[in-house]
Amino acid sequence: MSKKNLTILAIETSCDDTGISIIKCKPKSEKRKAVFEILSNIVSSQVKIHAQYGGVYPLLAKREHQKNLPTVLKKALKQAGSPKIDLIAVTQGPGLEPCLWQGINFAKELAVKLDLPIVPINHIEAHILANWLDKKQETRNKKQIFPAIALIVSGGHTQLILMKDLGKYKILGETRDDAAGECFDKTARVLGLGYPGGPAIEAEASKSDRDSSSISLPRPMIYHKNYDFSFSGLKTAVLYHYKNQPEKIKKSSKYIQTMAAEIQQAIIDVLIFKTIKAAKEHKVKSIILGGGVIANNELKKQFKAQASKLKLNLLAPPRKFCTDNGAMIAITGYYNWLKRKKRKKNNLNVEANANLRLK
Repeated sequence: MSKKNLTILAIETSCDDTGISIIKCKPKSEKRKAVFEILSNIVSSQVKIHAQYGGVYPLLAKREHQKNLPTVLKKALKQAGSPKIDLIAVTQGPGLEPCLWQGINFAKELAVKLDLPIVPINHIEAHILANWLDKKQETRNKKQIFPAIALIVSGGHTQLILMKDLGKYKILGETRDDAAGECFDKTARVLGLGYPGGPAIEAEASKSDRDSSSISLPRPMIYHKNYDFSFSGLKTAVLYHYKNQPEKIKKSSKYIQTMAAEIQQAIIDVLIFKTIKAAKEHKVKSIILGGGVIANNELKKQFKAQASKLKLNLLAPPRKFCTDNGAMIAITGYYNWLKRKKRKKNNLNVEANANLRLK
């Protein structure tokens, strides 16, 4: 199967987005790199459902996945032209276990019905490989990219990873408590903004014409010798600063915008400082970004400036591939399938692993 074109159906249910994608993969040859054609990439978001709670409720998300999966599959197949599927890829972890099981069980039912193999996918690796969905980047020579430092930033994860090649990972550091995306959500809730917090904070920050010294928040662990992250202290600092303001100030647009800009910059400062430090220490050629928080325009802008100073490649997925989606699971399924020594059909032993680690 590895020598011919592969059509992969991928399922993503790690959190609150139900994603199914179908992509056609043309293997690399002597004349070209592997080529990926996205036939469909359908995502059903649960944001409106969870917004009233200010965060994701796992059992509610599980119920919505169960309801949405058949509909999303139907739409994905129709948009793709109902092609013959060769392989099913499904998110195994990390993520919310009740949600992961919905996708896995759905994949198993399809695998039995269509007599197809299943490839379990690490969600973090998929965020990294989302960069290979961008046609401008998929043609780059691997020798020009690796070694690289990958930074994955989402609602549940903040990780720095050393990549020596595709599939070769070493975790350098990760969050000890709140991830960056979670910090955005919680601080947005303090300020009375919407959910998800990242886009809400970014929107208010873009309106600010603040004096940078008017509000000063901590940059947790920024100068620690390790590469771990901690954003719970930043959340607490925002809460206390907000509580100590008079009611008139709390409700003012200027205060909200200034605070949003400082929250955003505090998170960006920590992410960039530690990533650049790791890039220098490990003498890498590239910085690879992934995860929902990477959709933040100011974050990408500042990363681009820093990478340019150091003459490093910067890979960041298009906005539509930053948040959870099936296409990133599909492309990861392709690379994982190629490196498998034993290729079983109807691999029904796949189990959800909420704490799955990159190896």
